[in-house]
Amino acid sequence: MPARPDLLMHPVRIRVVRALLGGRTRTTGQLRDELPDVPVATLYRQIARLMKGGALEVVDEHRVRGAVERTYALREGVVDVGPEEAAQLTPERAKEALTAFLVALGAGYERFLDGFAEAPETLAGEVHGFRSAAFWLTEAELAGLVADLREALTPYREHREGPGRRRVHLATVLFPDPQDAEPPGN
Repeated sequence: MPARPDLLMHPVRIRVVRALLGGRTRTTGQLRDELPDVPVATLYRQIARLMKGGALEVVDEHRVRGAVERTYALREGVVDVGPEEAAQLTPERAKEALTAFLVALGAGYERFLDGFAEAPETLAGEVHGFRSAAFWLTEAELAGLVADLREALTPYREHREGPGRRRVHLATVLFPDPQDAEPPGN
């Protein structure tokens, strides 16, 4: 089940979530290294908020110099809103969830682009982009498209961190075009 949208609507919490997407796990120390501009107290406070809100889980604990260091992961589906979850949202909550999703997505893309500030010419060698496509589909064709996408992506979602691999983000937003949609039952 997705997290409450307001839980994710904070710049530091969005960055923590982005750092853990794709099955990544991180200790607080690793998160500090990835977010060096965030004050340590702020980072710990926002991790605690994400834990309390159910967005994170502790997947490992070990002692480091007398303190317990925790390794965090995102709970499954915390930033996903599929058809089942969307059906349970009010229009206002759906708007909030979409906003949280888009802000997190934008923050990740900006972070990627920021890595090319010193040598923008090297960006041309990267595979990246965004686009929107519209299709005319029956309900059965739409169900088939969704099933085909899930089947195509499933083997890649099972990959974990390892030599030669880097995280790649693919985001989708699916909705009927309101101006062309027929009312249900027609």
